[in-house]
Amino acid sequence: MKDLVTINEIAKLANVSRTTVSRVLNNSGYVSDEARARVLKVIEETGYVPSHQAKSLRTKQTKVVGVILPKISTGTSSRVVMGMDEVFSERGYQILLANTNLQREKEIEFLNLLKSRRVDGIILLATNIDEKLVKEIENIDIPFVAVGQEIPHCSYVVHDDYNAAKTITNKLIEKGRKHIAFIGVYESDYAVGVLRKRGYIDALKEHDLAIEPSLIAVCDFKLESGYKAMEEIMMNAPVFPDGVFAATHRLAIGAMQYLKEKNVKIPDEISVASIGDSDLSKIYSPALTTIDYEYEEAGRKAAEILLRQIEEKNNEQQKITLGYRLIERDSI
Repeated sequence: MKDLVTINEIAKLANVSRTTVSRVLNNSGYVSDEARARVLKVIEETGYVPSHQAKSLRTKQTKVVGVILPKISTGTSSRVVMGMDEVFSERGYQILLANTNLQREKEIEFLNLLKSRRVDGIILLATNIDEKLVKEIENIDIPFVAVGQEIPHCSYVVHDDYNAAKTITNKLIEKGRKHIAFIGVYESDYAVGVLRKRGYIDALKEHDLAIEPSLIAVCDFKLESGYKAMEEIMMNAPVFPDGVFAATHRLAIGAMQYLKEKNVKIPDEISVASIGDSDLSKIYSPALTTIDYEYEEAGRKAAEILLRQIEEKNNEQQKITLGYRLIERDSI
């Protein structure tokens, strides 16, 4: 008899519309708490919902986690998600991806959207952290983990941006470079825009090298922005830069393209290095010296932390900083 119960019969028994039953079953659209409770009670009593769905309704777990990405097409994002998927798939969870395409307002929009879809938890690959976003995160009231940025009052997995920047700058200095340019990003991205620049500056200071403002350019993450930043530095700097540290591999390759077009020899006349490895870093000529982060491990750690919050109700804040490795290639 239970297998023959229809949505129409559930609606009649719960004294609601068929649409309301459908919304409850699909966790979509507005349903009052009172109506939802009646529908769930009838569903439980009739056994209409298949066992795995019934369990989800009873436990209020969907076995789905939301992941908000700044740009889904990047190698960085895909490597982090691969690490997450290793952990989540083993535990029977699915990932729902949301791509902000680097639009800051989309982060808050997706936080609220994923919460309304009743995901069990959310992981944010964070870029620009502002007060409005932090406040929104504090109010979502479901398990949450950030990757890439330190966000107050929540668990996060970050990379050692400061020391990575010092390491790559020190490598350029070790190669005898004394006038090292820096191509960075806007400081709204604290990890990439602030910490990497700070590591560069402190490395220069520790070696008593001058910090020349005209050798520093700030832009967005686009490859063409690296090209334009290098052009700006070469046109305005009173000294010829013999080294370049770019905050990302895409900025570095954009800078290298400009230098090649101007017949500046890499690495004979100028060395170029960056943070963030990719296939493009390996195949571009000359191959790019860079810092590689443990992106897959960041995904795995974030997933493990989120699952502890979901399954064990362990809300203790976890703060993890991962290591890195220097990959020396032909550009220095």
